Amino acid sequence: MLMTWRKVSVCSIPVVRTRTCQRWQTHPLSLPGKRHASSKKYSDSILLPKTTFPIRPKNPAAEEVEIQKVCGFSELYSWQRQQDRQKHFVLHDGPPYANGDPHVGHALNKILKDMINRYKLLRGYRVDYRPGWDCHGLPIELKALSEGRDSFRRLQPLQIRNKAKQFAEKAIRNQVAAFRRWGIMADWDNGCYFTFDKQYEAKQLELFYKMYEKDYIYQDFKPVFYSPSSRTALAEAELEYKEDHVSHAVYAKFPLATLSPALKAIVGGRCDVSVLTWTTLPWTIPANEAMCYTPSHDYSLCQCKTTGQLYILAAERVEGTAQVLGTSLDVLNTFLGSTLEDSTCQHPTIHGKVSQLLPAHHVSMAKGTGLVHTAPAHGMEDYTVALAFQLPVFTMVDEDGRYTDQAGPHLNGKNIFTDGNETVVEQLRSAGHLVHEQNYKHSYPYDWRTKKPVFIRASLQWFVNTNSIKDRAVDLIDGVRMYPEGTAANSLKAWVSTRNYWCISRQRVWGVPIPVFYHRESGKPLLTKESVDHVVSLVRREGTDCWWTLPMEELLPDDVIRKAGYRDVSEFDKGADILDIWFDSGVSWAATLEDSGGVADMYLEGKDQHGGWFQSSLLTSVAVRDSAPYRCVFVHGFAMAEDGTKMSKSLGNVVDPNLVVSGGKNRDKHPAYGADVLRWWVAGSDVHSHVYIGNNILNTARDSVLKVRRILRFLLGNLSGFSPAEHTVPYHQLRPVDQYMLHVLYQYAQKVTDAYENFHFTKVQYLTLGLVTKELSSLYLNITKDRLYCDDQTSTGRRGCQTVQFHILDVLTKTLAPVLPHLAEEIYLHHTCLGEEVASVFKSGWFESDPSWYRPDLEPLWGVADDVRDAFNRQIESADPRLYDVAIFASSTVYDTLKVLQSEETSCTSDLCEMMMSSFVSLHREDHQENSPSSVSQQTVSKVSQHECVISEADGSKRTATFTLHVSPASHQKCERCRKYVAASPTTPCDRCLAVMADSWAT
Repeated sequence: MLMTWRKVSVCSIPVVRTRTCQRWQTHPLSLPGKRHASSKKYSDSILLPKTTFPIRPKNPAAEEVEIQKVCGFSELYSWQRQQDRQKHFVLHDGPPYANGDPHVGHALNKILKDMINRYKLLRGYRVDYRPGWDCHGLPIELKALSEGRDSFRRLQPLQIRNKAKQFAEKAIRNQVAAFRRWGIMADWDNGCYFTFDKQYEAKQLELFYKMYEKDYIYQDFKPVFYSPSSRTALAEAELEYKEDHVSHAVYAKFPLATLSPALKAIVGGRCDVSVLTWTTLPWTIPANEAMCYTPSHDYSLCQCKTTGQLYILAAERVEGTAQVLGTSLDVLNTFLGSTLEDSTCQHPTIHGKVSQLLPAHHVSMAKGTGLVHTAPAHGMEDYTVALAFQLPVFTMVDEDGRYTDQAGPHLNGKNIFTDGNETVVEQLRSAGHLVHEQNYKHSYPYDWRTKKPVFIRASLQWFVNTNSIKDRAVDLIDGVRMYPEGTAANSLKAWVSTRNYWCISRQRVWGVPIPVFYHRESGKPLLTKESVDHVVSLVRREGTDCWWTLPMEELLPDDVIRKAGYRDVSEFDKGADILDIWFDSGVSWAATLEDSGGVADMYLEGKDQHGGWFQSSLLTSVAVRDSAPYRCVFVHGFAMAEDGTKMSKSLGNVVDPNLVVSGGKNRDKHPAYGADVLRWWVAGSDVHSHVYIGNNILNTARDSVLKVRRILRFLLGNLSGFSPAEHTVPYHQLRPVDQYMLHVLYQYAQKVTDAYENFHFTKVQYLTLGLVTKELSSLYLNITKDRLYCDDQTSTGRRGCQTVQFHILDVLTKTLAPVLPHLAEEIYLHHTCLGEEVASVFKSGWFESDPSWYRPDLEPLWGVADDVRDAFNRQIESADPRLYDVAIFASSTVYDTLKVLQSEETSCTSDLCEMMMSSFVSLHREDHQENSPSSVSQQTVSKVSQHECVISEADGSKRTATFTLHVSPASHQKCERCRKYVAASPTTPCDRCLAVMADSWAT
């Protein structure tokens, strides 16, 4: 409890007029609590806190909206852009998808960015922040189509594009409204970027050609992840892995067809020897072209004890395989894997087809048989083997995940995930090549949008040759400041270093078209500087819709055709692919950061962007100009339910940030916390890890904000009648406790500034709550109440205390402003010490802490005084220390230390007495305990106790010293004005109060 405010008549409290906000002009401060009837006649002479600042908002949601209007939240960004400032800070906004309503992940991301931007603004930077939206891509297209239950196949491309654009624009409007409400500083009307903007799309195509010109972009037929549910190729970043996917896995045998001389010697005269393989994808067996092994590992010829079949498999996999098969395998011979070279085996489902036995480095001994069935069209490593040994790459599966007629009549049209897979298993069984089948649970890639399985399929796609960029990109990461340190850089390096190519073509229509034309006879692509420049000029004028609206003659004019060596436009078809949305957003540095040379001071996004925007931006920037697009990368985690589970509508644990801020119809279930509580939650979270949220956490955040608010209100009330220009007390005239408080404030100011500089918002919150609860509420503001309320209004002691509290309020308000902008602006609306020209806390700059405040020499003094005070408080029975007098008998070291706070032997007005909050304090050397004439020791001593305190020496060492406390009931009468027991008569105020009232009457 900070204090007990005494209730007085409202009419006796002057109304403090605020500077700007009309809503709070006539609210006097109400002071709860009771006051003794006999003291009413002195109430007018007591200087109680006076402020119009309410102790808590009645309607946080509505009041924050009013604060935003009155304090110019919407104009602040434009104002600071117009200021002539030497320092600049560019935070590049990673575009969120325009595919739905705002969620708590948006809140986490946008509020983090805003806290940084507002801090930089206060530090004198000119902030460059343009909110952006990723407006293209499958997430938007699918949601747009689902709203009307339209089919991709039934609609024309322009119909789909129009629906998708309308959906994106609606989502953007909803998100902008939420971001504004959360207090995010930006130019929301004219300062945003959108990837469907004509100029953005044109810049993207220009950069595409620059990369193509440098041979970083190429077209090839190779396996990529393909989503039959989306009917498009996917990049790794567009996948999510389902850990409990169940596959119908099989052990199948491939009978040996031809044996190398070395293998013949091993097998001898045995017949019907097969290589044994295991696969979770039986549907790929029809596309098999080889069986891979590791030359340096041992392999064994085994005989199945149950069936007598002869199998070859890796020696270290014999025991594990036998357990799965439910039998035992007798090892007949063991040999080096290289013995298998130049051998072949029969294809198990295609009569007459032979597959080679080939060495490969990707063969794992962790599971399976050490022999890997290889289908080049359906595996990345398989394709690498095909390139090395010139194997054919046949795709027998179409875009819908169904077998084509190339797979034969028994498989044609069947789905590889269902009936097609089962048909292959039956073919193995019928041919006598199925050894074992099982349901195998494992991790499997799914389309992150449709939540359905994908597969690997070879097709003609466009790629970025990341293999030629990644080494340089990894080197550049070392020059980027990464948060969290260590792990963020390692994660990004891991993503980049393992990426050999990036598939950037998609088989959809809502996006930026790849500006390529194909010769009808040869299939050769036409992609020249002239052809791309022409398309870019059309896009700048009409947007990318022109690819579908304009005739081929306008898209590919005659002069471009002739310069390319062709004769007529009728020889060509335009391409049907669009660019990957990661390429869309990955070039945002080129499209939006021209004023800063294409480099941002910071990128800040979730940890999933290691494989997304962080990576795509880096790769495109390195390819085009050999440098990183960012100087700093800040990575945050994902929002989770407070019980640690993933948020899910089915579980009912999804937290809607709009409900958090504005509340719901049922206010008991969904109270209106206001945006500042949501922001305080972000600041107090371990944002680099999982970020938990729920009612309990939000209630704790609200209570913390209210705790801080009460302290700020108390400070505002204490500053009533204080003018910094007229009443500030010079530092050398301040009392020791005031100087010590400024020392504490200086250290706090340095620490919170350092925390902000390193984006440690939890530390800002921790330090602030520590200052508020420990140093202010429990100590300084508590012990100085008597001086503030009861000393003469113009006394140096009272003005000195106001001087310190003015600095405290300034430092606290500006520290809190980036996190709690509504509260900070509300404080300025009620701040009576500021001039009319100060319109906003964000236009006033960062706080100034005078280096002269830093006084480490005061710490030993207050360490001892605090130990004595704590010992006294533990010894007394009542919570009110004014009921007691205390005599301190101290060792010479403690005595000499405390003498600075009390020069006379006994006092009721000294700094030591103020610190103890008792009515009288006597200070003696320890050898004066007997027959001491002090007023305290002459009373009946109720308690005597011995204590130790820690003395800090100048050299940094510490030692203990002793003191004894004699605590007695107060020896004097209660003063009905100051309520301390320091009066000579119960009917007459104490000498101090009489003098103050006499001066007041005289004036």
